Amino acid sequence: MAGGASQDTDDAIVGINVTPLVDVTLVLCIILMVTAKMVAQPTSIPMELPRASQGSTEVQTMMSIELAANGATVVDSKAVPADDAIFDLAKAAHERNPELRVVIRADTTVQHGRVIHVLDLLKQAGVAKIAFATAFAPPVHEKGK
Repeated sequence: MAGGASQDTDDAIVGINVTPLVDVTLVLCIILMVTAKMVAQPTSIPMELPRASQGSTEVQTMMSIELAANGATVVDSKAVPADDAIFDLAKAAHERNPELRVVIRADTTVQHGRVIHVLDLLKQAGVAKIAFATAFAPPVHEKGK
């Protein structure tokens, strides 16, 4: 062959181009970070949560109950017709998982009696691990500084 380089097809590939692998990995990582934020807070009803200076914002949620100011009730991102429907849902979930954890998200304007009624329904269903979702507020003694 005049003027051409001879190529032997039996040579092993000695170099691996990792650039495409890195590009795909970074794109997947960005997609994961963007979607994780949407999955972590499945809020379907806009509400103002009560503020607390103690506690954490990360709670292992297995069942969530949202009590909106307009009277709507949402259990695990699905609207239910009335608060009394929570009993059947909680009882079925508790039978599937005895270590069921429930997080109640109630708007600050929801009546106290309604929240107590939901607590009573959960206790009757056998749920023992109940938490309340709150938004962070600085401690009262630090506000004056």
